[in-house]
Amino acid sequence: MNQEYIKSHPWSIVEEGFDKELVKSSESLFSIGNGAMGQRANFEEDYSGPTFQGSYIAGVYYPDKTRVGWWKNGYPEYFAKVLNAPNWIGIKVEVNGESLDLNKASKVANFRRELNMKEGFYSRSFDVTLQNGTELRVESTRVLHLDEDELGIINYSVKALNKSAKIKFTPYLDGGITNEDSNWDDKFWDVKSVTNEGGQAFIRSNTMKTNFGVCTYMQSKLFKNNKELSLNPNINSNDKSIEFAYEIAIDEGETATIQKYAGYTVSLNHAEDQLIKAAKRVLSRGVSLGYETLKKTQATAWEEIWKMADIVIDGDVEAQQGIRFNIFQLNQTYLGKDTRLNIGPKGFTGEKYGGSTYWDTEAYCIPFYMATKDQQVARNLLTYRHNHLQKAIENAEKLGFSNGAALYPMVTMNGEECHNEWEITFEEIHRNGAIAFAIYNYERFTGDSTYIPEKGLEVLIGIA
Repeated sequence: MNQEYIKSHPWSIVEEGFDKELVKSSESLFSIGNGAMGQRANFEEDYSGPTFQGSYIAGVYYPDKTRVGWWKNGYPEYFAKVLNAPNWIGIKVEVNGESLDLNKASKVANFRRELNMKEGFYSRSFDVTLQNGTELRVESTRVLHLDEDELGIINYSVKALNKSAKIKFTPYLDGGITNEDSNWDDKFWDVKSVTNEGGQAFIRSNTMKTNFGVCTYMQSKLFKNNKELSLNPNINSNDKSIEFAYEIAIDEGETATIQKYAGYTVSLNHAEDQLIKAAKRVLSRGVSLGYETLKKTQATAWEEIWKMADIVIDGDVEAQQGIRFNIFQLNQTYLGKDTRLNIGPKGFTGEKYGGSTYWDTEAYCIPFYMATKDQQVARNLLTYRHNHLQKAIENAEKLGFSNGAALYPMVTMNGEECHNEWEITFEEIHRNGAIAFAIYNYERFTGDSTYIPEKGLEVLIGIA
């Protein structure tokens, strides 16, 4: 890794010491995902310094209308982008009446965060002195489960170090989200309902224009010194957000913990009128399994990935760290389960590149997946392009081609060209060649002679 503040480690990305100037950079580097959704490494508690909240759902996008000073023939009408989705990670923390905020705290010491690539979790710990004099030890761990891929889990604990403390945990969901990378400052989300039932909260929202339905949900478990508590929350909500407030009194040396189970169910995978019911099923299973079991099964799932994908470099820890970071990012961005999904160049680390599909998939990513996963994963990526063939033909027609000629888009979500730059859109025609070579490379490497006659030949003829 070339970021000087990142510590060398063969299996983890590690930051030691709290630096306000590095928060946004670390939010990207320590991001975590499971192929279905992803999350920047934002703090769970409030943070008043520079930060960029980012939660993302694979395949859920918005067509942001192109903004240019002049129009050219064939200019893409929009730039498709994976949206910043409703915030599911938030947990306000108040101690003895003061909000925990590292930007305002009197002192932050022993700050450490880790992206554990071997076992697939993100963790953070620090000692903090609040302005009211309360000293605390805070530890949090976040998992986006590979197998239960609609579920995220947070384990967040606060230990009183110098005096008794009244801890107020307020887990919340926030549907009032905007994208920083917006051409026209459009409203991307339409919140339909904010409801709660039996300790669970739900926000039902739809994307504007594309009308993807999403249910963002949460449920929490509370503990004192590892003993589960039965607490009734104080519930507050408005038309875009909902929060549950829990209070726990602890003495010096004692620990209060909240486990938050949350995530998304999406109309890509469920009937829209069944999204809340689907969320309840996910919560029921997740809460019954519990944090410790989910963390262990996450480690097992990543162990299976590393058996096939790991590259071992002796004698150079930084190179070892770097290659594993690349492998980790590819796997947490795309696992090959769904032919409707592809690989955004920046994964789930932020809004740049829009989370869209580029030719990088065929040129660089398919060879990796062919070598490290079942051949069906690479075949699914090729099928993604076959499914977009008609759109590629329509794209070529805009430039005057006919008779089934196909020009695949430089950037896409649904097969339509959606890159903002006219020159790049029409000059980088090598993407057709990359797709053709990927088909050839797939058959050559896997020996699967069925793809070309079933699907690949149509694509090759259109490209030719």
